[in-house]
Amino acid sequence: MENIVAVTGATGTQGGAAARALLGAGWRVRALVRNPQSASARALAEAGAEVAHGDMDDRASLDAAFRGVYGVFSVQPTAGYPGTPPNFTVEDELRLGRNVADAAADAHIEHFVYASVGAADAGHGIRRWESKAELEAHAWRLGTPTTVLRPVRFMDNQVDPRFGTRDGVLADVIFPDVPVQLIAGTDIGVFAALAFTDPAQYVGETLELAGDELTMTQIAHVMEQVLHEPITYRAIPREVLLDKGHDAIAGYEFANHGGGWYADIPALRERHPGLMTFAAWLEREGAEKYAAAQKRD
Repeated sequence: MENIVAVTGATGTQGGAAARALLGAGWRVRALVRNPQSASARALAEAGAEVAHGDMDDRASLDAAFRGVYGVFSVQPTAGYPGTPPNFTVEDELRLGRNVADAAADAHIEHFVYASVGAADAGHGIRRWESKAELEAHAWRLGTPTTVLRPVRFMDNQVDPRFGTRDGVLADVIFPDVPVQLIAGTDIGVFAALAFTDPAQYVGETLELAGDELTMTQIAHVMEQVLHEPITYRAIPREVLLDKGHDAIAGYEFANHGGGWYADIPALRERHPGLMTFAAWLEREGAEKYAAAQKRD
């Protein structure tokens, strides 16, 4: 096996962060993309990655991409999220995730790192999160040395008008005083690189990932302080979600009444001292992303 990690979803938030962190840690990266000519794929190539055609729905392309690699970072789209095709279903996610895990196992890779979701198996009934628990179980059954990373709410989402802030209003279903855990996409990538670099510590681990814990009101306040513009929080009432499907209501109950996420942030910071708070992320990355998103919107 060569010193190569194949990264699926390499042009997305988590896959892109994993690719960049792995390159920074001295790994060779084979970035799997559906369109090698896209701007994001070209940026990966300029950063030093080997860009390869890889379609998670095409097992032959996965077999070719995983040939001779040390490890695989696996992440799939989530049904119903912005940026995911509107007709993409949980069953599609399961098929893609199993394809990647099966191809990795058949390639006899030495380490499989799967990007799941925080509290994937917490009994919340959120189908598009429970699917990730099913993919975790599938990976464990295959017997490939595996690490599961479970990131909570992305900090990146708070500055994206499709998820969070629009016209100075941060809107979400969470009560204003309920604590919410957050993680920077960059730090998910760091933990992926740590896992591949130190398999003795990470193989067999399921790690909940967060870098900060704030109420939605506190999130809006931090945004005001860093972005230097007024941001208010508006809680979306439950009745607005009644026609949005089962997962919308299940997510509302999980956030407000179900205990929420439970990552041990101090312990994570011992492993990764540079783990970013929300304020630090805004100052380093988020403010620029916010400005760009507001222009696009």
